[in-house]
Amino acid sequence: MEAEKNERADSMVEKDDDDPPMLSSHALEALKEFLNEQHRNLVDGVEANGSPEVALVAEDWRLSQFWYDRVTAETVAEEIRNLSISTASPVACIACPTLYAYLKKMDASLSVQLLEYDKRFEQYGSDFTFYDYNQPEEMPMEMKHAYQVVVADPPYLSKECLEKVVRTMEFLAEPGKSYLLLLTGEVQKESAAELLNLYPCGFRPQHSSKLGNEFRLFINYDPGERLGGWEQGK
Repeated sequence: MEAEKNERADSMVEKDDDDPPMLSSHALEALKEFLNEQHRNLVDGVEANGSPEVALVAEDWRLSQFWYDRVTAETVAEEIRNLSISTASPVACIACPTLYAYLKKMDASLSVQLLEYDKRFEQYGSDFTFYDYNQPEEMPMEMKHAYQVVVADPPYLSKECLEKVVRTMEFLAEPGKSYLLLLTGEVQKESAAELLNLYPCGFRPQHSSKLGNEFRLFINYDPGERLGGWEQGK
């Protein structure tokens, strides 16, 4: 359908040998329709059961992007929101734009900073900070130790990637007072404990795109009965 619209638009271009090509009014309408459809394809709409979701740009698998499903996003975002309110602290979201979007949907007054490599998220204005995990501490100095709530989702399941993201978490977190949350694969269980004393919760994160890797939520505090309990030391 997209190719068909492109061909239709090309056929409506009015040309003159001496003038640059210009689109006819019909071609402009066709192009506008095409661009609007492209925009609609960039956001998630409504699940099959009719439950509204937060609008997100389309996943880019080249950047290892896989968005959480609605239950996961709402559950983790609610936990982060409560932590932020109880500590009166802003939130740092490292490479997890789904959580940023759900947090702002839940409470627009929350102070949330999204650190992301994908510059499509510059649409969030001053809430966006460009982030490359290969440069884990390349951030404004005013962000250093400025957060008591830090959540991260490393883009890759390698120990090398996790080690660099951990350096970013340590850069952002207020020493000795921070709540740290890490969403990553089960395979990182030992590394999460070794690097940051993070242990898994009973709650199992899920993604809209079904992934073969088992994901876990690792944290550094006891949530009580929330999040399915805490498996510290198990």
